[in-house]
This record gives sequence, structure tokens and C-alpha cells, in this order.
Amino acid sequence: MHLIDLFIFVIYILGLFAFGIFFFKKNETGDDYYVGGRKMGSVHIGLSVVATDVGGGFSIGLGGLGFVIGLSGSWMLFTGLLGAWLAAVFLIPKIKGNRVFDKAYTFPQVFEHYYSARVAMVAAVISAVGYAGFTSSQMLAGAKLASGTFVGLDLTPALYLMGIVAIIYTVLGGLKAVIYTDTVQWALLMTGLILVGLPISFIEIGGMEAIRSSVGPEMLSLTNISWQDLVYWAVTIIPIWFVGMTLYQRIYACHDEKTAKKAWYLAGVFEWPIMAFLGVTLGLFARVAAEQGMFAYLGAPDVMETDPETGLPMLLRTVLPVGFLGIMMAAYFSAILSTADSCLMASSGNVVTDIIGKFTGFDPNEKRFVRISQFVTLIIGVLALLLAASMENVLDLMLDSYAFMVSGLFVPVIGALYWKKSTPSGAMTAMIVGGVTTLTLRYLSIGLPYNLDPNVFGITASAISFIAVSLMTQKRDRIH
Repeated sequence: MHLIDLFIFVIYILGLFAFGIFFFKKNETGDDYYVGGRKMGSVHIGLSVVATDVGGGFSIGLGGLGFVIGLSGSWMLFTGLLGAWLAAVFLIPKIKGNRVFDKAYTFPQVFEHYYSARVAMVAAVISAVGYAGFTSSQMLAGAKLASGTFVGLDLTPALYLMGIVAIIYTVLGGLKAVIYTDTVQWALLMTGLILVGLPISFIEIGGMEAIRSSVGPEMLSLTNISWQDLVYWAVTIIPIWFVGMTLYQRIYACHDEKTAKKAWYLAGVFEWPIMAFLGVTLGLFARVAAEQGMFAYLGAPDVMETDPETGLPMLLRTVLPVGFLGIMMAAYFSAILSTADSCLMASSGNVVTDIIGKFTGFDPNEKRFVRISQFVTLIIGVLALLLAASMENVLDLMLDSYAFMVSGLFVPVIGALYWKKSTPSGAMTAMIVGGVTTLTLRYLSIGLPYNLDPNVFGITASAISFIAVSLMTQKRDRIH
């Protein structure tokens, strides 16, 4: 990387630290640190939602999908559009329309209201662990991007560099800093991809003629995918819009229901088609470049020697001129950080509010609540960094974290909001059965009917146990 590119990138990192320090001085209460003061507008929230959901993991992961299966990989984020719009219609009115949640900070507090404190505690543990894993995936995404771009930078030191930046910035800033910088970072990413990355890459690989001659026609279609993959993405990604702690924090941060709905509709459009096709198209371009041997100087002489998830940063490093590479690297790092910081905040919020707070009785309006929150955020960030150091695949780690949360939490939250026969015992059983089923099937690596993902069976088992136990215990511990 040229010194000019490096200078642009360093200025970007210093700017993030400046944001963190600025809001560090303004975080006086739990409202400031975890829900941004509860008066945020729809544009800032909408861009923050999509930045958090798509972020670097999906950006790098989408590039990997485009590299492997072509344009059909865009269907993964179509499930993001569906999830966002379904949540706008069915979830947001239930949350913003209930005054009980006017002072809420976390997703498990919904379970505490509808079920019990014990159910909320289990939900908090599941959410905290899941988001810690998701934070790890973003750090790994950043490391892959850095190691694929900077000459002589191996994956491990790149990972620790990325992790330290993400942790320090998040610990300092809180959610308001996260949301405002997400807006800037997402605008930077979209501008960089549309005006710089896409056109220059297209020209450098030889245009449409080179694409058609380098890859098969199935890579340019939208049908190069199995129905099992579509089901996997649907049952993993759509439910996260109903159980994602990062999303509840942003619902709480919105000024009112109308603002929240507008933000979610905006986020859905940015997910698909905008980001979906940008990501897989650049991944496809990286595949063409690999077929042409453009990465030989990086030790990847052909497609077989190229990691699909590093193909995109290798492409940008190869084709972008001096100055533009620094801008694009800042853009991709911004996407990664916009997800890493949000997920780290989510996990921290679960631990501080739903676990530590229940035993200590901390007042969220106290200054020490913020300081304890920052300390917990630091500890979780370090643990997430250590987890990332033991993993290799960004998309697998990210989707595993999603599956862990979804299989246990999705059915109980739908039941709480829409089924009057739901009970705390049913919710507790569903969380345990769903999560254990998914994790057991995933790590036993046994053949499943129709090659469906374990999460399908986890959610099914969760639903069956939830309904059965709720009906059996309805008279004993009815919640409605």
C-alpha cells in the first residue's frame, strides 16, 4: 500500500477515536450509553441498522459468495429485506406502542415483562454469548481485509490490530457515537463502492467480455443456488430481526413508532437490492481476476489458491490507483467497525443490564453505571478477540452466532407478543430445547433430511416444545 493510501487510512482511524472521545465526555447515564438518549431520527437509525446488519461480515461474506456462486449470492440479503419489513409491521408497533418499554435498554427486558425475571436471565445469557461471537466474526472480517490489502501483514497481527481499534472506540463512545458514525461510515462505503470500487474493477478485469469468458453462465444468473440454501438463510436471518439486541437498542433509541418504522423500511431497501448486488458483483469480479492470474504476485496464482473471502480485498489492492485504495480500505473498515461496535454494545448491554444489574441494583442514571458498562465492554471485547483468533471463516462464524440466538429466542418472543396462551415455562423450555437441538446437530455433523440446516430443526423443536409446555402449564403460570 502506498504511503498516501496509508495516510488516508490512518486519518480515518484517528477520526474514529476522536468520535469516541467526544461522546465519552457526553455519556452521563445509561440512556446516553446504551440507547442514544431515545431521540434519534429515522435516517440515522436506518443507516445504522443496515450498517450493523450488513456491515463488514456480510460485506466480506457477500464477496466470498459472489466469488463462489456469482450473482445468486444476493438472495442472502433478500432475507434481510424481508426481516426488516416484517419487523416494521409486526414488532415495532408492539414495542413502541407499549409504555412499559419507554425506559427499556435490552431485548431480554421484553421477556421479563411478558414472562419472568428467570426467563429474561436465560435470554440475556444466550444473547450476550451470541453477540460476543458475532463481534468475533467482524474482527475476523477486518483482519482478512487488512491481511489481503497490506503487504507483509499476516492474518494474526491484522486480527489483533482490528480488534484493538474496535474495542477502544466502542468502549469510549457508546451507542450515540455508534449511530452517528454508522451514518458517516455507511455513506463512505456506498460512495466508495459505487463510484470507485465497482467501475474501476470492471474496467481493470476487462469488462463484460472478460467476465463471460472467465466464468460460466450460471455465475451470472440468479438461479445458481439450492432451495436448501434459501431455507437456511431465511430461518437464520429473518428471525434475527425479532430477537437482535442491536435492533431493540435502536428501536428504543427512536423518537417514536413512526420514526422506527421509516428507519426499518429504509434499512430493508439498502440491504436488498443495493448492498446485496454490490457485494456479490465485486466478489464475482474478484473471481474473474483470479481466473486471469491477477493475484499471482500475492501468492495466489489461480482460483484454487485464492481464499474466496480474501478475493475481494486482493482485487481492490490490485486494481485501485494510489489514493483510491486508501479510501476503499477506510470504507470497508468502516463497515466492519459499524457492526463490531454495535454487537459489542449489545453483548455488554445484556451483561450489565440483564445480569449484573439484577444482582447489584445499579441505577442507570448514575455515572458509575456508565463506567461499569465501559469496563464490561472492554472485557467482552477482549474475549471476542480471542475467539476470533481461533476461527477461520467469517460467514460461518457469523451465521453460527445468528443460529445460536435464533433457535432459542425467536419462538418465545413471537409467542409473548401474539399468543395469549404463552407461559414462562413454555418460553424457558423453548429456549433450551431450540438452542441445544441446533448446536447438537451442528457439531455432530450427522446427515439431516433434505440436507437442511440444523437451525431448521432447532426452531421446529423450539416451537413444538413451546406450544406443548405452555398448554400444560397455562393455568399454573399464565402470563397474559
